[in-house]
Amino acid sequence: MATTDTSVNESRPRRIVRRAVGPKLRKVLYLLFFLVALLGANSIYLVSITTYDWLSGETLENWFYQYMFLAHLILGLLLLAPFILFGIVHIYNTKNRLNRRAVRVGYGLFIISCLVLISGLLLLRIGSFDLKNPTARSITYWCHVIAPIFALWLYWLHRLVGPKIRWKAGLSYMGVITAMVIGMLMFHSSDPRKWNVVGPESGEKYFFPSLARTSTGDFIPSKALMMDDYCKKCHPDTHKDWSKSVHRFSSFNNPTYLASVRETRKVSFERDGNLQASRFCAGCHDPVPFFSGAFDDPNFDDINHITAQAGITCTTCHAITHVNSVRGNSDYTIEEPIHYPFAYSDNPFLQWVNNQLVKAKPEFHKKTFLKDFHKSTEFCGTCHKVHLPEELNQYKFLRGQNHYDSFLLSGVSGHGARSFYYPPKAQENCNKCHMPAKESNDFGARHFYGAKELSVHNHLFPAANTGIAALRGDQETVAVHQEFLKDNLRVDFFGIREDGSIEGKLTAPLRPEVPTLKPGHKYLLETVLRTLKVGHHFTQGTADSNEIWLDVTVKSGDRIIGRSGSREADGTVDPWSHFVNAFVIDREGNRIDRRNAQDIFVALYNNQMPPGAGQTVHYELNLPDDLNEPVTVEAKLQYRKFDTHYMQYVASSLEEKGQKLSWKEPGVPYVNTLPITTIASDTITFPVEGVEAKIENKKVEIPEWQRWNDYGIGLFLKGKAELRQAAEAFSQVDQLGRYDGTLNLARVYFREGRLQDAVEALQKSSTFTDPPAPPWTLAWLSGKVNQQQGHLEEAEKNYRSVLEDQTEERTSRGFDFSKDYVVINDLGQNLFDQAKRFRTEANRDQRDQLLNQAVEQFQKTLVLDPENVTAHYNLSLIYDQLGKQELSEEHRKLHLKYKVDDTARGFAERKAREKYPAANHAAEQPVIYSLHRKTETKPNATALKD
Repeated sequence: MATTDTSVNESRPRRIVRRAVGPKLRKVLYLLFFLVALLGANSIYLVSITTYDWLSGETLENWFYQYMFLAHLILGLLLLAPFILFGIVHIYNTKNRLNRRAVRVGYGLFIISCLVLISGLLLLRIGSFDLKNPTARSITYWCHVIAPIFALWLYWLHRLVGPKIRWKAGLSYMGVITAMVIGMLMFHSSDPRKWNVVGPESGEKYFFPSLARTSTGDFIPSKALMMDDYCKKCHPDTHKDWSKSVHRFSSFNNPTYLASVRETRKVSFERDGNLQASRFCAGCHDPVPFFSGAFDDPNFDDINHITAQAGITCTTCHAITHVNSVRGNSDYTIEEPIHYPFAYSDNPFLQWVNNQLVKAKPEFHKKTFLKDFHKSTEFCGTCHKVHLPEELNQYKFLRGQNHYDSFLLSGVSGHGARSFYYPPKAQENCNKCHMPAKESNDFGARHFYGAKELSVHNHLFPAANTGIAALRGDQETVAVHQEFLKDNLRVDFFGIREDGSIEGKLTAPLRPEVPTLKPGHKYLLETVLRTLKVGHHFTQGTADSNEIWLDVTVKSGDRIIGRSGSREADGTVDPWSHFVNAFVIDREGNRIDRRNAQDIFVALYNNQMPPGAGQTVHYELNLPDDLNEPVTVEAKLQYRKFDTHYMQYVASSLEEKGQKLSWKEPGVPYVNTLPITTIASDTITFPVEGVEAKIENKKVEIPEWQRWNDYGIGLFLKGKAELRQAAEAFSQVDQLGRYDGTLNLARVYFREGRLQDAVEALQKSSTFTDPPAPPWTLAWLSGKVNQQQGHLEEAEKNYRSVLEDQTEERTSRGFDFSKDYVVINDLGQNLFDQAKRFRTEANRDQRDQLLNQAVEQFQKTLVLDPENVTAHYNLSLIYDQLGKQELSEEHRKLHLKYKVDDTARGFAERKAREKYPAANHAAEQPVIYSLHRKTETKPNATALKD
């Protein structure tokens, strides 16, 4: 029996037992231990920094962190081959082991470890393989973070069921890793960099009177600000849009700016012996030569210098680290950004490594180049709000263009409580209009506003400047701006008055019914302009050289019987036309016609239109006696960037420097061929008495109440000249069942001093329910009336209701009126007036309490508008009453600095009225434009085509 058993056992094949880790494989294992130790320490360091950033909302990532992240990638890639080799051989060696638990745990460890490595590779975003889906990328990231924890646990289990653990060696191993982590953290802490701080005042001397600062107070190398091609690698669509934008051509590469800034630099150097005053321009227009120090060189080559053609580069905007204030004039802090390793390398491989680092770990890149304030109106306002400093004009502070406050105080932003119209929801910043989402597959593309397609913000910044693109021959970009401009305003032939007078009988609204005109009679054509999709005054910006005018043509058949807005053969618009811009003059009454900022003094007239408001234009129409066809009137609101006088100056200025201009023939007088955009138009046909003809007019889609309201608003905004006509228009709105009628009647009555009538109008406004009157506007007007009537406590409640109430409606519509500094000033004045009632020593505590409350309100205004004249004036008076003479004197000086010099202003306006009859006429109120003015227009003046 025994013999038989032995023969059976001997006939079975013997199980071959291989060593789990042989001598050669052990070397691979030691290499793995070494790499894992380095990678483990490195990972603990990276996780520590990331966790801190996540919990604190700040970031500790710096240059050392980026090198450690590069090391993480390298170590991970180095680990791949030995790990796979070890895993395959080790699994093969142990596949038949009887300790199946150890084998199964080993399989799990290998799978989890592979998951760590594969997820790491997926996060690298190598080549065309780019895991962009946010959900998929998030899952992959957390797999990469969490899987190592499971790997450690499985390794521990694997060793527990395997050979005896050498605890002393393991503790030594962990000690080495801990020491490496501590060393990394020590190296990390050596970076003193701080985020989002105001640059030191010591650096102001290099940049003043521009308010810009650098984070260190020193210059920034030009190469650090001129990395547009570097940005293009990951953001090709964004770069393409930017390369055609006006921001790209903001500096000496812009022929119009070049001509103007050359004059400013010349005047500054001849007058002051240096170029310091011209720095006023450079903080916004010429950031690269400015921050690198080249701008101050009197011999700066504004054509061939490496920085001259840079414009506003990608880095210029995105390296700004702090908005210092809302004063504008480039009041920001900019720094030399810290890049990932090898950003400046010329080696293609190292550049590839740099790109992979950015793609694999973009958080630091985002933090460096995209801050929360980049989405804010305040960020745009650093350059789109301007004042002319004393150092530039050798006179005093003067306010220039100001998109920021215009938007802030509008109904569009949801911060202005005194507007005529409000949108369904507020526009919280400038970007929604001027940087709309555009479908893109760029590295930084996201699903904006819940869209299904990946998109980026359009860095062409569509707006209104068709001129710069046209001078470059870029018709595609011109078309984009023209499309943006169209229908932002509207033109409406609203009514017609008899006898050609604003006192004449009004027939309105015109259409569907129109009156029959009588040959030989005189009429006043009432035309209304209205801003629609505009969040700030139109035109804003360079309102002295922007050319917006109404082109009106009156025909009877093919016969032109009236015209306003014609053009000369060289493109000059008839100066007797109605312009929607500003006529700006210098101290001697000369027009600012070449963008000579150093000479700007005051506007003789300013026809810019607020957002959500109307403008009424009167045209005198004299009909001939011999009409035999109906009368058709067409009006087109035309826009051109820039006017002919300015372009003639630009052309001659550049030719004097020997520059060849692709858009002008040498020696030939300049003809303004810049594109003209028709923003809006309207046409109406009138029947004529004694003429048989079928008359058809297009249907007017504007609600009747709104047409009356827009007409009244246009009259109201002219001042006191046409308040009676405005009241008549608003009464019609009231009869049509809209709260706007009585609410705006209250505005008229208040301006006229009819306080009791204003009270009754406001009471009636509050009764409307479909729709109701805006409670904030109602409260503000009630406060103004109560204030005038001496009901100061009631007025205070009204103003606080505007500023402090936060209703469900305000929240849902994104309205926050606490930033309306006009109402804040009203509340401050109210508290000041209340304090004046307490004149005795016995009431001193009550008086001082109210005075301090008034101070608090006016200080709030200065946070929002540091140069606010009203706030400084009242603070000087209040601090005087509080016995704080030093503060009183400080605000008295600031009030004198910022207030308008009415005496000098009157002198300049008188001179201008003598020199420019057409502008003098346009500055009168009321102004009536004739459609039959005798001109010296050349025979082909009206033959110019749009």
